[in-house]
Amino acid sequence: MDADRPMTLLGGLSAAAFMRRYWQKKPHVIRAACADPLPGIDRERLFALAAQDTVESRLVHRTGRRWSLRHGPIARGDLPAPEAPGWTLLVQGVDLHVDAAHRLLRRFRFIADARLDDVMCSWAADRGGVGPHVDSYDVFLLQVAGRRRWRVGRASDTRLRADVPLRMLAGFAPSHEWLLGPGDMLYLPPGWGHDGVAVGECITASIGFRAPAARELAVDLLERLADAARDDAADEARAGGPRYRDAGTQPVDRPARIPAPLRRFADAALDRLLADRELRARALGEALSEPKSGTSFAPRGRRGRGAAIALDRRTRMLYDDRFVFVNGEAYRAGGRDAVLMRRLADERRLDAKSVAQASAAAAALLAEWLGAGWCVPDRDRPAGEEMP
Repeated sequence: MDADRPMTLLGGLSAAAFMRRYWQKKPHVIRAACADPLPGIDRERLFALAAQDTVESRLVHRTGRRWSLRHGPIARGDLPAPEAPGWTLLVQGVDLHVDAAHRLLRRFRFIADARLDDVMCSWAADRGGVGPHVDSYDVFLLQVAGRRRWRVGRASDTRLRADVPLRMLAGFAPSHEWLLGPGDMLYLPPGWGHDGVAVGECITASIGFRAPAARELAVDLLERLADAARDDAADEARAGGPRYRDAGTQPVDRPARIPAPLRRFADAALDRLLADRELRARALGEALSEPKSGTSFAPRGRRGRGAAIALDRRTRMLYDDRFVFVNGEAYRAGGRDAVLMRRLADERRLDAKSVAQASAAAAALLAEWLGAGWCVPDRDRPAGEEMP
């Protein structure tokens, strides 16, 4: 994409200007950012999604100072009446289930796919909301229908209320207030407290971004490195790999004490594993391309060589200099096939001509992904046509 091209989505700013002025710096309100942002998403569609076992949803209800929280699935008959004030239904990962939400998420690909998370939609009755809270990640709050009033302020006091079942700020002090109507959007960096209250019935889409905690990410990578090391350990043992030896050691007078040479041997083994940059890069790509928990794919029939394909909306595909990563799996790619696979990751589709140019190995892999439902058949589009 052209990072310097003005974007209606960003209020006429280019992606480069937006990232420089606002990204992770300060809030920004964009009027008329998106016309008809989620066609087909209305109250009944969200209520139906919340009733499904495969969809993560929550019901938040406020009565006076009392708040209640219920996790889905939630049957339509268990929801309050739409005309009853003070309640909100939140539906997570709408982009995994609705094409329009997936297309909306793709409009934010001026930010790396490794950071894109999901589209959450909230339907709120009049005066509905989830209370003042703070997020540890960036978020765009796009008003889909109706109006919502936002109060925003730096969360210098992050203490939480102990009397509610939500992570609600106890000492929220707003410094800005905006009323958003359909198509308006509010960007918030991490660490900014915000409280959105519906003015009449409304729908809001939250475009969120992945921001893994350092220790959590490290634990995930260590687990993946350990799995890879277990696979290699058996081969190494069969090949006569290094084992601890202590020829010439002296008799010990404290037999329960771990020998210093054995400790050094273990340290060196661990250092060798962690020093493997390629293995670490592979573990990172697998972790970042892992689909959201509970994601499932519908197997597809295989198509003949040369048919156009696209990534399924639930598929996460990334790459680095050596590998392509698809749904938590790593594949080594080089040469012409690497160019092809990277194009598929960036454009999320390949036309029939490009597919026909794949090597036999790459074509077999694409057929395997199609059979697993990671890819889907795609209609041919003229070269250079912008993706929706």
